[in-house]
Amino acid sequence: MFRFLVLVYMAVAITSSLPVDESKQYPRFIEIPGGDGQLHKVDLEEQPDIELLSEITRNPANNLYLLFTRRNPRSAQTLVMNDIDSILSSNFNPYVPTVVIAHGWLSNQNSDLNPVIRDAYLDKSDVNVIVLDWRRLAISGYVTAASGVPAVGRGLGLFLEFVSRVTGASYGSMHLVGFSLGSHLVGNAGRQLGGRLARITALDPAGPLWVYNSNRVSANDAIYVEGIHTNGGMVGLGLGSAIGHADFFPNGGVTQPGCYTPICDHNRAWEFFASSVTHNHLIGTECTSSTQITLNTCRGSRILPMGNDDLNKRGFGRYRVNTGRRYPF
Repeated sequence: MFRFLVLVYMAVAITSSLPVDESKQYPRFIEIPGGDGQLHKVDLEEQPDIELLSEITRNPANNLYLLFTRRNPRSAQTLVMNDIDSILSSNFNPYVPTVVIAHGWLSNQNSDLNPVIRDAYLDKSDVNVIVLDWRRLAISGYVTAASGVPAVGRGLGLFLEFVSRVTGASYGSMHLVGFSLGSHLVGNAGRQLGGRLARITALDPAGPLWVYNSNRVSANDAIYVEGIHTNGGMVGLGLGSAIGHADFFPNGGVTQPGCYTPICDHNRAWEFFASSVTHNHLIGTECTSSTQITLNTCRGSRILPMGNDDLNKRGFGRYRVNTGRRYPF
């Protein structure tokens, strides 16, 4: 009897730490982190702000598109939808890769992930970095923000279509990077462009309201879609299920070394990614089951680097990566 109870306890413990699957259910009231570094109590059944959503849907120009290049690495140039002069008079170079960074809930252009990822790219190579500031919607309630993500994503897609038409920049030179709600945003941008973008990287894509949501980021949204999951699990803030061609579950995909809060675990996704752009050193081993991911027993025949800036990256499957506690991890 004692052995049976021990086995039951172990099974429950392992199950609670497994990456999320489609059976995950969030409670009505949940604490979700914002870009301010705080947890906010959210009612997932509250009514969204219909007036704001209508405005966002009608006018994608509500969003700011801020260009950084090696000629202006710290001082942004504002690119404006349907304003040809704003593009042609800027430092945008259609002959180098373009990286778009999309923040999450309660965040803006000044949130930590933007300068960290921007600097990682510009310190390494000559690229266009466009920071998407969608604070007009992102500072609203979580349910409203999540409801408006598809419209903002479509607006981003239309903006990139405009940039491509004006400059000749190829969709094959574009990489969209989104964090949390921003992951689903860039997925919708890629969908707007028929999946023709070179790459999408989803950094711990948001879980609440997205488990069964057909508008969530998926493998159809770009030629190559990668997910990096750092806070999945039964009570995690991110989706723990695979969403792309290749999905990575650092340290099991639920909690991260050196972290003691869900906010830290969640943010590790963009911290890992920025480090991988610089060093390309986080190598994943293929896993055949969620249990292998959790128990660190992945022995697949394939290995694949997590993250990095490779526009032509290809891979498929689920991978575990083991990291250190602090940068460069």
